[in-house]
Amino acid sequence: VIEEASPSSAEHCAQSASERPVAHCRETVCASPASPHCAMRRFGIFFLWLAEDFQLILSVVLRDAPPLGSTNSPRLLSKDIISGGFEYQVHQNHTVFFCHGDSMYVGGTDFVLQLDVNDYHIIEVGKFTLKPLEHQQCKEPLCLQGPCENVITVIEKFQDSLFVCGTNGQKPQCWKLFSSFNNRSHEIVESYEGTGISPFVYSHNSLSLTVEGDLYSAAPLDTDGSSLQFRRKAGSRTNVWMYDNWVSEPTFISASWVKRLEDPDNEKIYIFFREKNSDNNPEADPWISRVARVCKVDEGGSKRFFQNMWTSFLKARLVCGFREESLYFNRLQDIYVMHAEDWHDTKVYALFTSSWNSTAVCIYSVGMIEEIFEHSTFKGYDKDIPSPRPGMCVKNSRSSLPLATVNMVKDYPEMTDWVYPVHQTAPFYVSSNNYTKIVVDQVQAADQSMYNVMFLATDSGKIHKVLEAGSEPFIISETQLTSNSTIHSIKLDSKKKKLVVGFSEKISTVDLQRCQEYNDSCAECVLARDPYCAWTKSGCTPTIPGGIQNVTDGKIGVCSTSVEEQKLVNRTKREIASASLVDLRTVHSVPLGVPFYLFCPIDSYHAVYTWEHGGQSSPCLQMQSNCLHLIPAMVQENYGSYDCVSKEKDYTKVLKRYQLMEQKIPDALENSGRDNTFYIGNGASTVALQGVWITLGLAVELFGIFR
Repeated sequence: VIEEASPSSAEHCAQSASERPVAHCRETVCASPASPHCAMRRFGIFFLWLAEDFQLILSVVLRDAPPLGSTNSPRLLSKDIISGGFEYQVHQNHTVFFCHGDSMYVGGTDFVLQLDVNDYHIIEVGKFTLKPLEHQQCKEPLCLQGPCENVITVIEKFQDSLFVCGTNGQKPQCWKLFSSFNNRSHEIVESYEGTGISPFVYSHNSLSLTVEGDLYSAAPLDTDGSSLQFRRKAGSRTNVWMYDNWVSEPTFISASWVKRLEDPDNEKIYIFFREKNSDNNPEADPWISRVARVCKVDEGGSKRFFQNMWTSFLKARLVCGFREESLYFNRLQDIYVMHAEDWHDTKVYALFTSSWNSTAVCIYSVGMIEEIFEHSTFKGYDKDIPSPRPGMCVKNSRSSLPLATVNMVKDYPEMTDWVYPVHQTAPFYVSSNNYTKIVVDQVQAADQSMYNVMFLATDSGKIHKVLEAGSEPFIISETQLTSNSTIHSIKLDSKKKKLVVGFSEKISTVDLQRCQEYNDSCAECVLARDPYCAWTKSGCTPTIPGGIQNVTDGKIGVCSTSVEEQKLVNRTKREIASASLVDLRTVHSVPLGVPFYLFCPIDSYHAVYTWEHGGQSSPCLQMQSNCLHLIPAMVQENYGSYDCVSKEKDYTKVLKRYQLMEQKIPDALENSGRDNTFYIGNGASTVALQGVWITLGLAVELFGIFR
């Protein structure tokens, strides 16, 4: 492992070690280079050189590791927990998912697949090939040469059919793939012209929504991606669209229909988008985020005025930021709407990015959004507001609305007041991670309380699991799904408690009930604050009524709720502790003057780790998922026992225990024989001197990362 030193190797050492003097390096040259003592001296010099740059190396190593003891970072790191999925034959630049019953329909380049969500195999009758005609060519400059692809951009249930649209070689086309979900055939039933529903190229902005047999969409009307607006495009009601002056270079993010069971004629469709800021101030953000709404029953204006135009369109600024500092996240990135039985309580989770490379999640209620639309003044308008109030839903807008009301919608659709989140003064969650997608699941805890859990996808293939409990977020875990692929899309299967994640090369599924990760003890299970999991007689299992949890604050007092249970828990703890500490104990024999290090695994990044030795504590040096204790050179006071201890809230745990014993080098040299490895016998067993090799292993690992 250690090469023999020579004058030439010493000169090379001096050059590579940041131009250190040759004499310094040549100290490693011995009369007998093959001797173990010489090897030890050379290694000691090498390790000391490493120690000079140790802090620099640590800074490189820790770039992707959360800091210890901070509740602003994920508590747990997980890897390789993908539980199943499907691999494409060819990598996909764009995919779209649609779930219906036990099937998931996946649209890619020239195909639609029907997958069984139980095991994600292709259902035979669910293979559809949708290629453009062979003679069809792309228009310049969107394609350089050859026939174009048909990238599927829309899959919806429309009038009880599977409705699919794609780019179709820059001539958007739509198809009905079967006439009924109950009577599926492997044939295309009908095809339609798709301009205004699908974009011409998949990279252009678009969205779609179906409501009671009507299709709503936003897609460019021109090949360059311009003329983008939200419209009702097909169905039983009249086709209507937007007035050109209402938005400026919009990017539509999401549209959602919010039902009102007691008042269906007053139901609204909410559109979330960002648009170009009309403020030309150089300090102003170039984008403004918006929420707009239209009435489901809107049929447009009369034949004389505003025919086929929305008569109920209103928009307001969607604000996410720090009000007192006037610091706002203005670039809306993604939306997830969690519907409630009472429409007022429907929550909108909005993901924003900023110009200073931070992301934020703000939470809004539809009730608060409606307050703005129903009571705010109209921006730029200072006269009496006509009756009925602009934006109100009327069943026959073509004949029931007076001209004054329609004119106000045409000229003054923007609200003066802004829509603020539920947490008025600041975002619910702020992070330096570059999040791109958000979905939210609702989970029933063991005490029947309901908790919302956010799943945020980063641009580096990670999923963060974030609990919404009170006013502060709690980051339960970080899951690294891939290190070399971007997450295209995520879909929540709340019924099966799975997260479906789309990559360019595959579809992966992640189990949301990863309770085995907290299965060491009741305390570990409770500290996780994961509403999917509770402590039962079988360990940490998916939540059942009566299981032990403390989702609110994670305090472990709930693990012993009675005197008898306390006795049992204490006895079990003693038994586990005594057995565990024997298992945790590692003995090393180390000579004086040798550099050495100890390590223990990091279980929770919210815990504080210390090394206990001789009645004194020293802090942990973090390296990725390990906690280190470095000893530059062994002296007498370094021998003895070392405990790696973690403390999180009211829970203290010994993770690792070491015993360092002094190794006499002369004895070791006599007993080392031919393999240059040092041993010490204790009568019952023989313990190898592993210090040199452990330290060398650290050096190699650190240098590998550093390089």
